Amino acid sequence: MMKILIVNTSDIDGGAARASYRLHKSLLALHVDSKMLVQNKISGDSTVIAETSKLRKGFNKLRPTIDSLPIGFFKERTKTLFSPSWFGFSNIVDQINEMNPDIVHLHWICGGMMTIEDIARIKAPIVWSLHDMWAFTGGCHYDEECQGYEKECGNCKVLGSEKDHDLSKKIFKRKQKTFSQKKDITIVGISNWLNECSKNSTLLKDKNHINLPNPLDINIFKPFDKEKARELWGLPKDKKLVLFGAMGGTSDPRKGFYELMESLEEIEDSNVELVIFGSERCEETEDLGFIVYYLGQLYDDVSLVTLYNSVDVMIVPSLQENLSNAIMESLACGVPVVGFDIGGNADMIDHERNGYLAKPFSTKDLALGIEWVLNNYNYKILCQNARNKVLNNFDSVVLAEKYIELYKSIVDPINETVC
Repeated sequence: MMKILIVNTSDIDGGAARASYRLHKSLLALHVDSKMLVQNKISGDSTVIAETSKLRKGFNKLRPTIDSLPIGFFKERTKTLFSPSWFGFSNIVDQINEMNPDIVHLHWICGGMMTIEDIARIKAPIVWSLHDMWAFTGGCHYDEECQGYEKECGNCKVLGSEKDHDLSKKIFKRKQKTFSQKKDITIVGISNWLNECSKNSTLLKDKNHINLPNPLDINIFKPFDKEKARELWGLPKDKKLVLFGAMGGTSDPRKGFYELMESLEEIEDSNVELVIFGSERCEETEDLGFIVYYLGQLYDDVSLVTLYNSVDVMIVPSLQENLSNAIMESLACGVPVVGFDIGGNADMIDHERNGYLAKPFSTKDLALGIEWVLNNYNYKILCQNARNKVLNNFDSVVLAEKYIELYKSIVDPINETVC
C-alpha cells in the first residue's frame, strides 16, 4: 500500500492546517495509508504525529519567534507575513526519512518548522500544495503585487527595503540552490491564480504543476436551519446578518477589513448587522452606526457550520487571496459570498449566481454586492447555487481520488496518468 506523509506546521490551527488535515482525513476514508507530521499538534488524532516531550514541545512554540528575528532589522516593513526559514536544530527531516513514505506532501511549512535547505534532504518525491506565495518568493507570503518573484527578489516591498542585496535576495538564492538540488517536486497550485503565479516564477517555473483545490467534506459543511443556528449563537432572528472572518483579520491589511468598513458605511439599511469571528475586537467598528458581534476564534467544524448557517451573506474582502476556506465553507452551507474579483475567488464565486465579485478594490461596488445579495428576490436560488458549486467542484471524496491519482503518477509514472 502506498504511504503518504502530509507535512504542515499545525494540524488544525489556521487555514492551511485545516485544509491539509481535511485532505489527510479524506485519504484515510479511502483507505490510504496516510499520516500527518506537524510541529504543533492541537487535535487528539492518533494519525497526527508531533513531538511528545514537554521540552521539545515548548521549544517548538518558540520557533516562529526565533525564525522571524532577522526581519526585526527592517523597521519599515509592512504587516504582510515574511518567513526567512533559517532556524535549524530540528530533526524533522530525519523523522520524515525514517518513516520512509512513498510521497511527502508538503503544505505550509514555515514558522520555524524546517529550513529551506531541509527540503533538499527529503529523500522521497515531494508534492507541495501552495497555500500562499512563499515557496517562490524571497520570503513574503504575499507579494503585495510587486511581482519580483518573476525575476529575482531584492528591494523588497514587504521588508520596506531599498537595497538590491537584501534579506529577500539572500533567501531567494537559498531557494534557488535548494530547488536545483531537489528535482522531484510537483507543485499543486490549489487555485488557478496561484498555479499561474508559480508557473511564471523564476524559482518554480521548471517544476511540474497541477491545479487541484482543497477538498471539503460536504456531509459536514451543509445547510442547517437558520433560526436554530441564530438561537445557538444568540444572534437576532429579525436582522440581516453579514459575516466577516479571518485569522487576525482586523489587524492584517491584506484581509481587507478597512475596505469592508468603508463599504458598510455605504449601506443605509438599519436592519444590517455585522458578525466577526477569528479576530479581536476592533475600535473602528464602534463608529459604524450598527451593532457588531465578536465571536472570537473558532477551531471546530461544528461551530463554523452553525455560524455560517446563521448569517445571510459572507464577506471576504481580501486584497490578495488564494483559495479561501471561508468562501468554500460558506458556499457549502448554502450562504452566498461577496468578495473582490482577485486571486482564487473566481474559482468559487460565480458572479451574480452564488455571490458577487466586486471590482478590485472598489468599496462602493463591494457595498453594492452586499446589498444585491441581501435584497435579491431570488435569494433562495443563490443559496442553492452556492451549495451546488461546492458539490460539483470541491467534494472531498472526488478530490481525494484525484490526489491519489497524482501520487500514483509520481510513484509509478509509466502506468498512471493524472486526470
